[in-house]
Amino acid sequence: MSQLESNINNFLNRFPKTKKIVKRIYQLLMYSISPKIKYEGNINRISPEDDMEYFFGYYDKTPWDITDRYMLCLRVKDAHSSVAPKEPADIVVFDTYNNNSYKILTKTNVWNVQQGCMLQWLGPDYSKKIIYNDFRYGKYCSVILNIETMEEKIISMPVYSVSRDGKFALTLDFSRLHRLRKGYGYSILPDYTKDEKCPDKPCIWYVDLTSGKIKPILKYTDFADFETRSEMREAEHKVNHIMLNPSGNRFMVLHRWFCGSKKYTRLITANIDGSDMYNLNDDDMTSHCYWKNDTEILAYTRKKAVGDGYYLLKDKTHDYIKLWPELNTDGHPSYSPDGSRVITDTYPDRTRMATLYLIKDSNVRKLARVFVPFKYDNDVRCDLHPRWNNSGNKICFDAAFEGKRGLYVIDAG
Repeated sequence: MSQLESNINNFLNRFPKTKKIVKRIYQLLMYSISPKIKYEGNINRISPEDDMEYFFGYYDKTPWDITDRYMLCLRVKDAHSSVAPKEPADIVVFDTYNNNSYKILTKTNVWNVQQGCMLQWLGPDYSKKIIYNDFRYGKYCSVILNIETMEEKIISMPVYSVSRDGKFALTLDFSRLHRLRKGYGYSILPDYTKDEKCPDKPCIWYVDLTSGKIKPILKYTDFADFETRSEMREAEHKVNHIMLNPSGNRFMVLHRWFCGSKKYTRLITANIDGSDMYNLNDDDMTSHCYWKNDTEILAYTRKKAVGDGYYLLKDKTHDYIKLWPELNTDGHPSYSPDGSRVITDTYPDRTRMATLYLIKDSNVRKLARVFVPFKYDNDVRCDLHPRWNNSGNKICFDAAFEGKRGLYVIDAG
Protein backbone atom coordinates (compact mmCIF):
# COMPACT_ATOMS: atom_id res chain seq x y z
CA MET A 1 0.00 0.00 0.00
CA SER A 2 1.00 3.59 -0.51
CA GLN A 3 1.32 5.69 2.63
CA LEU A 4 -1.94 7.45 1.79
CA GLU A 5 -3.77 4.13 1.35
CA SER A 6 -2.27 2.88 4.60
CA ASN A 7 -3.46 5.98 6.49
CA ILE A 8 -6.96 5.69 5.05
CA ASN A 9 -7.06 1.97 5.86
CA ASN A 10 -6.06 2.59 9.48
CA PHE A 11 -8.70 5.29 9.82
CA LEU A 12 -11.44 3.07 8.35
CA ASN A 13 -10.56 0.22 10.71
CA ARG A 14 -12.72 2.06 13.24
CA PHE A 15 -15.73 1.68 10.92
CA PRO A 16 -15.70 -1.94 9.66
CA LYS A 17 -18.94 -1.80 7.66
CA THR A 18 -17.98 1.45 5.96
CA LYS A 19 -14.51 0.05 5.26
CA LYS A 20 -15.95 -2.92 3.34
CA ILE A 21 -18.02 -0.63 1.11
CA VAL A 22 -15.21 1.85 0.46
CA LYS A 23 -12.73 -0.95 -0.21
CA ARG A 24 -15.03 -2.67 -2.72
CA ILE A 25 -15.79 0.55 -4.64
CA TYR A 26 -12.09 1.49 -4.74
CA GLN A 27 -11.00 -1.96 -5.95
CA LEU A 28 -13.73 -2.11 -8.61
CA LEU A 29 -12.64 1.27 -9.93
CA MET A 30 -8.93 0.44 -9.93
CA TYR A 31 -9.49 -3.01 -11.43
CA SER A 32 -11.55 -1.53 -14.28
CA ILE A 33 -8.64 0.66 -15.40
CA SER A 34 -5.76 -1.75 -14.69
CA PRO A 35 -4.16 -4.47 -16.88
CA LYS A 36 -5.93 -7.80 -16.38
CA ILE A 37 -3.31 -10.17 -14.96
CA LYS A 38 -4.23 -13.70 -13.83
CA TYR A 39 -0.92 -14.61 -12.23
CA GLU A 40 2.83 -14.01 -12.33
CA GLY A 41 5.47 -16.56 -11.33
CA ASN A 42 6.38 -20.17 -12.00
CA ILE A 43 3.33 -21.62 -10.25
CA ASN A 44 2.37 -25.30 -10.38
CA ARG A 45 -1.13 -26.51 -9.60
CA ILE A 46 -1.40 -29.59 -7.38
CA SER A 47 -5.19 -29.93 -7.25
CA PRO A 48 -7.05 -31.21 -10.34
CA GLU A 49 -9.19 -29.23 -12.77
CA ASP A 50 -12.67 -30.35 -11.82
CA ASP A 51 -15.80 -28.83 -10.28
CA MET A 52 -14.54 -29.04 -6.68
CA GLU A 53 -12.60 -26.57 -4.55
CA TYR A 54 -9.35 -27.51 -2.82
CA PHE A 55 -7.48 -25.81 0.00
CA PHE A 56 -5.34 -26.69 3.00
CA GLY A 57 -5.87 -24.07 5.68
CA TYR A 58 -3.59 -21.92 7.78
CA TYR A 59 0.00 -20.76 7.38
CA ASP A 60 1.45 -22.21 10.61
CA LYS A 61 1.14 -25.82 9.41
CA THR A 62 2.49 -27.68 6.39
CA PRO A 63 0.50 -30.02 4.13
CA TRP A 64 3.64 -32.05 3.34
CA ASP A 65 4.62 -35.26 5.10
CA ILE A 66 8.23 -35.65 6.27
CA THR A 67 9.34 -36.95 2.85
CA ASP A 68 7.80 -33.97 0.99
CA ARG A 69 6.06 -36.47 -1.29
CA TYR A 70 2.51 -36.50 0.09
CA MET A 71 0.34 -33.42 0.60
CA LEU A 72 -2.87 -33.16 2.61
CA CYS A 73 -5.82 -31.08 1.44
CA LEU A 74 -9.54 -30.47 1.92
CA ARG A 75 -11.95 -30.99 -0.99
CA VAL A 76 -15.35 -29.30 -0.93
CA LYS A 77 -18.09 -28.41 -3.37
CA ASP A 78 -18.46 -24.77 -2.30
CA ALA A 79 -15.97 -22.70 -0.31
CA HIS A 80 -17.18 -19.17 -1.02
CA SER A 81 -20.84 -19.05 0.07
CA SER A 82 -20.37 -19.63 3.79
CA VAL A 83 -17.53 -19.10 6.28
CA ALA A 84 -18.18 -22.39 8.11
CA PRO A 85 -20.53 -24.67 6.16
CA LYS A 86 -22.28 -27.59 7.80
CA GLU A 87 -21.65 -29.84 4.79
CA PRO A 88 -18.78 -32.32 5.26
CA ALA A 89 -15.45 -31.94 3.48
CA ASP A 90 -13.29 -34.70 2.01
CA ILE A 91 -9.78 -35.09 3.41
CA VAL A 92 -7.53 -36.07 0.53
CA VAL A 93 -3.83 -36.83 0.12
CA PHE A 94 -1.90 -36.04 -3.07
CA ASP A 95 1.05 -38.10 -4.30
CA THR A 96 3.33 -35.51 -5.90
CA TYR A 97 5.64 -38.25 -7.21
CA ASN A 98 2.77 -39.78 -9.19
CA ASN A 99 1.32 -36.94 -11.29
CA ASN A 100 -0.47 -35.49 -8.25
CA SER A 101 -2.83 -38.42 -8.09
CA TYR A 102 -4.92 -38.41 -4.95
CA LYS A 103 -7.17 -40.51 -2.78
CA ILE A 104 -9.86 -39.66 -0.26
CA LEU A 105 -8.77 -40.64 3.24
CA THR A 106 -11.89 -39.70 5.20
CA LYS A 107 -14.35 -36.86 5.78
CA THR A 108 -14.71 -34.13 8.39
CA ASN A 109 -17.95 -32.50 9.48
CA VAL A 110 -16.40 -29.24 10.73
CA TRP A 111 -14.28 -26.81 8.79
CA ASN A 112 -14.03 -23.14 7.94
CA VAL A 113 -12.65 -21.18 5.01
CA GLN A 114 -9.61 -19.77 6.83
CA GLN A 115 -8.17 -22.66 8.81
CA GLY A 116 -9.94 -25.70 7.41
CA CYS A 117 -10.23 -28.38 10.09
CA MET A 118 -6.70 -27.96 11.56
CA LEU A 119 -5.64 -30.84 9.32
CA GLN A 120 -1.96 -31.79 9.70
CA TRP A 121 0.55 -34.62 9.91
CA LEU A 122 1.15 -35.73 13.50
CA GLY A 123 4.63 -35.69 14.99
CA PRO A 124 7.14 -36.83 15.84
CA ASP A 125 7.51 -38.77 12.57
CA TYR A 126 5.01 -36.84 10.37
CA SER A 127 4.52 -39.86 8.14
CA LYS A 128 1.82 -42.31 9.21
CA LYS A 129 -0.67 -40.37 11.30
CA ILE A 130 -2.71 -37.26 10.69
CA ILE A 131 -4.88 -35.26 13.08
CA TYR A 132 -7.92 -33.16 12.26
CA ASN A 133 -11.03 -31.72 13.91
CA ASP A 134 -14.45 -33.28 13.48
CA PHE A 135 -17.99 -33.40 14.94
CA ARG A 136 -19.03 -36.71 16.45
CA TYR A 137 -21.58 -37.85 19.02
CA GLY A 138 -22.98 -34.34 19.29
CA LYS A 139 -19.76 -32.49 20.08
CA TYR A 140 -16.58 -31.15 18.52
CA CYS A 141 -13.61 -33.46 18.76
CA SER A 142 -10.30 -34.27 17.09
CA VAL A 143 -9.37 -37.47 15.34
CA ILE A 144 -5.95 -39.11 15.05
CA LEU A 145 -5.99 -41.30 11.95
CA ASN A 146 -3.34 -43.85 10.97
CA ILE A 147 -3.50 -43.58 7.18
CA GLU A 148 -1.90 -47.02 6.70
CA THR A 149 -4.21 -49.05 8.96
CA MET A 150 -7.11 -46.51 8.97
CA GLU A 151 -7.32 -46.95 12.74
CA GLU A 152 -8.87 -43.94 14.51
CA LYS A 153 -8.35 -42.46 17.93
CA ILE A 154 -10.96 -39.89 18.97
CA ILE A 155 -9.99 -37.08 21.36
CA SER A 156 -12.92 -35.45 23.15
CA MET A 157 -11.96 -31.87 22.17
CA PRO A 158 -10.82 -30.25 18.91
CA VAL A 159 -7.23 -29.05 18.62
CA TYR A 160 -5.84 -25.65 17.74
CA SER A 161 -2.02 -25.84 18.11
CA VAL A 162 -0.29 -29.24 18.23
CA SER A 163 3.15 -29.85 19.75
CA ARG A 164 5.91 -30.99 17.40
CA ASP A 165 6.32 -34.28 19.25
CA GLY A 166 2.61 -35.04 18.81
CA LYS A 167 2.04 -35.55 22.53
CA PHE A 168 -0.30 -32.67 23.33
CA ALA A 169 -2.24 -29.74 21.92
CA LEU A 170 -3.78 -26.50 23.11
CA THR A 171 -7.28 -25.52 22.10
CA LEU A 172 -10.03 -22.91 22.55
CA ASP A 173 -13.79 -22.37 22.22
CA PHE A 174 -14.61 -22.70 18.52
CA SER A 175 -18.25 -21.70 18.98
CA ARG A 176 -17.44 -18.35 20.61
CA LEU A 177 -14.72 -17.85 18.03
CA HIS A 178 -17.22 -18.45 15.20
CA ARG A 179 -19.59 -15.84 16.60
CA LEU A 180 -16.94 -13.19 17.17
CA ARG A 181 -14.57 -13.92 14.24
CA LYS A 182 -16.29 -15.36 11.19
CA GLY A 183 -14.24 -17.87 9.24
CA TYR A 184 -12.19 -19.19 12.17
CA GLY A 185 -14.65 -21.18 14.27
CA TYR A 186 -17.29 -23.85 13.68
CA SER A 187 -21.01 -23.31 13.19
CA ILE A 188 -22.72 -26.53 14.29
CA LEU A 189 -22.95 -25.84 18.03
CA PRO A 190 -24.25 -22.54 19.45
CA ASP A 191 -22.10 -20.24 21.56
CA TYR A 192 -23.24 -20.97 25.10
CA THR A 193 -21.30 -17.93 26.37
CA LYS A 194 -22.93 -15.43 24.00
CA ASP A 195 -24.68 -13.57 26.82
CA GLU A 196 -21.44 -13.12 28.76
CA LYS A 197 -19.00 -10.44 27.70
CA CYS A 198 -16.17 -11.85 29.79
CA PRO A 199 -17.06 -15.34 30.99
CA ASP A 200 -15.52 -16.66 34.17
CA LYS A 201 -15.08 -19.88 32.23
CA PRO A 202 -12.20 -21.67 30.49
CA CYS A 203 -11.01 -20.29 27.16
CA ILE A 204 -7.81 -22.34 26.66
CA TRP A 205 -7.41 -26.05 27.38
CA TYR A 206 -4.47 -28.47 27.46
CA VAL A 207 -5.23 -31.64 25.48
CA ASP A 208 -3.14 -34.77 26.17
CA LEU A 209 -3.12 -36.62 22.84
CA THR A 210 -1.74 -39.80 24.43
CA SER A 211 -4.18 -40.25 27.32
CA GLY A 212 -7.01 -38.12 25.92
CA LYS A 213 -7.25 -36.15 29.17
CA ILE A 214 -8.36 -32.51 29.00
CA LYS A 215 -7.32 -29.79 31.44
CA PRO A 216 -8.47 -26.14 31.41
CA ILE A 217 -5.53 -23.78 31.92
CA LEU A 218 -6.86 -20.22 31.46
CA LYS A 219 -10.21 -18.41 31.67
CA TYR A 220 -11.42 -15.26 29.90
CA THR A 221 -11.35 -13.49 33.25
CA ASP A 222 -7.68 -14.45 33.65
CA PHE A 223 -6.91 -12.35 30.59
CA ALA A 224 -9.19 -9.47 31.58
CA ASP A 225 -7.66 -9.38 35.08
CA PHE A 226 -4.09 -9.46 33.77
CA GLU A 227 -2.65 -5.93 33.42
CA THR A 228 -6.19 -4.63 32.96
CA ARG A 229 -6.85 -1.65 30.72
CA SER A 230 -9.81 0.67 31.19
CA GLU A 231 -11.33 -0.34 27.83
CA MET A 232 -11.61 -3.96 28.98
CA ARG A 233 -14.10 -3.42 31.77
CA GLU A 234 -17.32 -3.38 29.74
CA ALA A 235 -15.88 -5.02 26.63
CA GLU A 236 -16.53 -8.40 25.02
CA HIS A 237 -13.49 -10.70 25.15
CA LYS A 238 -12.13 -13.55 23.07
CA VAL A 239 -8.86 -15.33 22.36
CA ASN A 240 -7.50 -16.57 19.05
CA HIS A 241 -4.36 -17.71 17.21
CA ILE A 242 -2.69 -19.96 19.76
CA MET A 243 0.80 -21.00 18.63
CA LEU A 244 3.20 -23.24 20.55
CA ASN A 245 6.90 -22.49 20.42
CA PRO A 246 9.20 -25.14 18.84
CA SER A 247 10.09 -26.89 22.09
CA GLY A 248 6.49 -26.85 23.30
CA ASN A 249 7.11 -25.25 26.67
CA ARG A 250 5.48 -21.88 25.93
CA PHE A 251 2.75 -20.47 23.71
CA MET A 252 1.50 -17.18 22.36
CA VAL A 253 -2.12 -16.11 21.97
CA LEU A 254 -3.97 -13.01 20.84
CA HIS A 255 -6.28 -11.54 23.48
CA ARG A 256 -8.93 -9.37 21.83
CA TRP A 257 -11.70 -7.25 23.26
CA PHE A 258 -14.41 -5.18 21.59
CA CYS A 259 -15.89 -1.86 22.66
CA GLY A 260 -18.67 -1.39 20.15
CA SER A 261 -16.97 -1.39 16.73
CA LYS A 262 -13.56 -0.64 18.24
CA LYS A 263 -11.25 -3.67 18.44
CA TYR A 264 -8.18 -3.97 20.65
CA THR A 265 -5.57 -6.72 20.46
CA ARG A 266 -2.57 -7.59 22.58
CA LEU A 267 -0.06 -10.42 22.23
CA ILE A 268 0.29 -12.58 25.34
CA THR A 269 2.78 -15.39 25.98
CA ALA A 270 2.59 -18.01 28.75
CA ASN A 271 3.85 -21.38 29.87
CA ILE A 272 1.79 -24.33 28.69
CA ASP A 273 0.17 -24.66 32.11
CA GLY A 274 -1.03 -21.04 31.88
CA SER A 275 1.55 -19.66 34.30
CA ASP A 276 4.07 -16.87 33.79
CA MET A 277 1.88 -14.76 31.48
CA TYR A 278 3.67 -11.92 29.74
CA ASN A 279 2.18 -8.93 27.92
CA LEU A 280 4.51 -8.91 24.92
CA ASN A 281 2.80 -6.23 22.85
CA ASP A 282 -0.03 -3.97 24.01
CA ASP A 283 -0.20 -1.24 21.37
CA ASP A 284 -3.78 -2.07 20.28
CA MET A 285 -2.97 -4.10 17.13
CA THR A 286 -1.22 -7.41 16.57
CA SER A 287 -2.16 -9.56 13.63
CA HIS A 288 -0.20 -12.57 12.34
CA CYS A 289 2.77 -14.05 14.18
CA TYR A 290 5.28 -16.89 14.00
CA TRP A 291 7.88 -18.27 16.42
CA LYS A 292 11.37 -17.85 14.98
CA ASN A 293 12.71 -19.97 17.83
CA ASP A 294 11.79 -20.59 21.46
CA THR A 295 12.33 -16.97 22.51
CA GLU A 296 11.70 -14.76 19.45
CA ILE A 297 8.45 -14.01 17.63
CA LEU A 298 8.00 -12.44 14.20
CA ALA A 299 4.79 -10.39 14.21
CA TYR A 300 2.93 -7.94 12.05
CA THR A 301 2.03 -5.52 14.80
CA ARG A 302 1.92 -1.92 15.94
CA LYS A 303 4.44 0.02 17.93
CA LYS A 304 2.86 3.39 18.60
CA ALA A 305 6.22 5.13 18.61
CA VAL A 306 7.23 3.62 15.25
CA GLY A 307 4.14 2.47 13.34
CA ASP A 308 2.68 -0.73 11.89
CA GLY A 309 4.94 -3.32 10.32
CA TYR A 310 6.89 -6.53 10.81
CA TYR A 311 8.76 -6.72 14.11
CA LEU A 312 10.99 -9.30 15.72
CA LEU A 313 9.99 -9.43 19.39
CA LYS A 314 11.93 -11.09 22.20
CA ASP A 315 9.71 -12.97 24.62
CA LYS A 316 9.44 -11.70 28.20
CA THR A 317 11.21 -8.46 27.29
CA HIS A 318 10.35 -5.12 25.69
CA ASP A 319 13.07 -5.60 23.05
CA TYR A 320 12.08 -5.44 19.40
CA ILE A 321 13.57 -4.82 15.94
CA LYS A 322 11.58 -3.41 13.02
CA LEU A 323 12.12 -5.41 9.84
CA TRP A 324 11.60 -4.71 6.13
CA PRO A 325 10.08 -1.21 6.23
CA GLU A 326 9.00 -1.57 2.60
CA LEU A 327 6.42 -4.17 3.70
CA ASN A 328 3.75 -1.95 5.25
CA THR A 329 0.80 -4.28 4.73
CA ASP A 330 -0.35 -7.25 6.79
CA GLY A 331 0.54 -10.79 5.79
CA HIS A 332 1.05 -14.36 7.00
CA PRO A 333 4.78 -14.84 7.73
CA SER A 334 6.74 -17.99 8.52
CA TYR A 335 10.39 -18.97 8.73
CA SER A 336 11.95 -21.66 6.57
CA PRO A 337 12.86 -24.88 8.42
CA ASP A 338 16.50 -23.75 8.77
CA GLY A 339 15.44 -20.26 9.90
CA SER A 340 17.34 -18.46 7.12
CA ARG A 341 14.39 -17.12 5.10
CA VAL A 342 10.84 -15.87 5.53
CA ILE A 343 7.85 -16.28 3.26
CA THR A 344 4.89 -13.95 3.62
CA ASP A 345 1.98 -12.71 1.54
CA THR A 346 -0.35 -9.75 1.19
CA TYR A 347 -4.07 -9.25 0.98
CA PRO A 348 -5.39 -8.18 -2.46
CA ASP A 349 -4.21 -4.72 -3.48
CA ARG A 350 -6.15 -2.02 -5.30
CA THR A 351 -6.29 -4.23 -8.45
CA ARG A 352 -7.16 -7.43 -6.54
CA MET A 353 -3.64 -8.86 -6.87
CA ALA A 354 -2.12 -10.68 -3.86
CA THR A 355 1.66 -11.08 -3.64
CA LEU A 356 4.05 -13.66 -2.22
CA TYR A 357 7.32 -12.25 -0.85
CA LEU A 358 10.44 -14.31 -0.19
CA ILE A 359 12.84 -12.65 2.26
CA LYS A 360 16.45 -13.38 3.15
CA ASP A 361 18.10 -10.98 5.60
CA SER A 362 17.16 -7.53 4.22
CA ASN A 363 16.53 -8.73 0.66
CA VAL A 364 12.80 -8.73 -0.13
CA ARG A 365 11.73 -10.07 -3.53
CA LYS A 366 8.42 -10.89 -5.15
CA LEU A 367 8.03 -14.61 -5.67
CA ALA A 368 4.58 -14.55 -7.31
CA ARG A 369 1.41 -12.53 -7.78
CA VAL A 370 -2.11 -13.89 -8.22
CA PHE A 371 -5.50 -12.40 -8.96
CA VAL A 372 -8.19 -12.81 -6.28
CA PRO A 373 -11.76 -12.90 -7.68
CA PHE A 374 -14.21 -10.49 -6.07
CA LYS A 375 -16.42 -13.31 -4.80
CA TYR A 376 -13.54 -14.37 -2.52
CA ASP A 377 -13.60 -11.33 -0.28
CA ASN A 378 -14.24 -10.26 3.30
CA ASP A 379 -15.18 -13.22 5.53
CA VAL A 380 -15.06 -15.78 2.68
CA ARG A 381 -11.78 -14.48 1.26
CA CYS A 382 -9.12 -16.82 -0.09
CA ASP A 383 -5.88 -15.83 1.65
CA LEU A 384 -2.70 -17.35 0.24
CA HIS A 385 -1.45 -18.60 3.63
CA PRO A 386 1.98 -19.68 2.29
CA ARG A 387 3.70 -22.68 3.93
CA TRP A 388 7.14 -24.27 3.61
CA ASN A 389 7.89 -27.88 2.81
CA ASN A 390 10.25 -29.74 5.14
CA SER A 391 13.25 -29.34 2.82
CA GLY A 392 12.76 -25.59 2.59
CA ASN A 393 12.82 -25.50 -1.20
CA LYS A 394 9.10 -25.25 -2.02
CA ILE A 395 6.19 -23.07 -0.96
CA CYS A 396 2.55 -24.20 -0.97
CA PHE A 397 -0.38 -21.78 -0.99
CA ASP A 398 -4.13 -21.62 -1.58
CA ALA A 399 -5.39 -19.39 -4.40
CA ALA A 400 -8.48 -18.77 -6.53
CA PHE A 401 -7.03 -17.04 -9.62
CA GLU A 402 -8.43 -19.82 -11.83
CA GLY A 403 -11.96 -19.14 -10.59
CA LYS A 404 -12.10 -21.40 -7.53
CA ARG A 405 -9.90 -22.40 -4.61
CA GLY A 406 -6.98 -24.60 -5.55
CA LEU A 407 -3.73 -25.86 -4.04
CA TYR A 408 -0.54 -24.52 -5.67
CA VAL A 409 3.23 -24.89 -5.25
CA ILE A 410 6.12 -22.65 -6.27
CA ASP A 411 9.87 -23.24 -6.09
CA ALA A 412 11.64 -21.32 -3.32
CA GLY A 413 15.18 -21.92 -4.60
